[in-house]
Amino acid sequence: MPGCNHCPPDAPAADHRFRRVLWVALAVNAVMFLVQVIASWFSGSLALQADALDFLGDSFNYAISLVVLPMALATRAKAALLKGGCMAAFGVWVLAYAGYRVINGIPPDAVVMGVMGFVALAANVGVAVLLYRYRGGDANMRSVWLCSRNDAVANFAVILAAAGVFATASHWPDLLVAAIIAGLALHAAVDVIRQALTEIRQDDAGETSPDSRTAPEGAD
Repeated sequence: MPGCNHCPPDAPAADHRFRRVLWVALAVNAVMFLVQVIASWFSGSLALQADALDFLGDSFNYAISLVVLPMALATRAKAALLKGGCMAAFGVWVLAYAGYRVINGIPPDAVVMGVMGFVALAANVGVAVLLYRYRGGDANMRSVWLCSRNDAVANFAVILAAAGVFATASHWPDLLVAAIIAGLALHAAVDVIRQALTEIRQDDAGETSPDSRTAPEGAD
């Protein structure tokens, strides 16, 4: 917060509201990861499995953000690079497994998919609403917002996939949505990595801008 006299010169003052929001987001995502893993196992849905891994990745994302929040810009940018790399790895893995399931896939349980899609959507929309005001901060904060936004989109897609599986008795809607979730992860990873690299270059050049600090308001 403004007036902090104990922070390094280039570190953001601690935003206690943002920290509380991150703790809530971490708890929600950790619980939803466990729920989605169980649901994907019983339903045989790759889309739910991808969503479960996404919840796990987001839990990791929020945990890192909590650790580096009071640190210098360069440290936060490097943490964002790590998170961007994890998001990209997740996307590549899901795409590769979807390719495997094209040949070996069977239709998943559409009812379980639909129910879990609605539960996950409610959880992620709630987290996204809490994080919305922090969407215009540095790469670390932006990565948190992008994860929550993409998750809400992905959950809506899972609901559509469940309807598609139910209507066609085919595994193709499930695979398509898994690929969409992977694509969202890859797109967000590129965005986060690009901004993090820019912030690292700015820090090295001593050109840290005011809006690279903790900023509760902003635009995409």
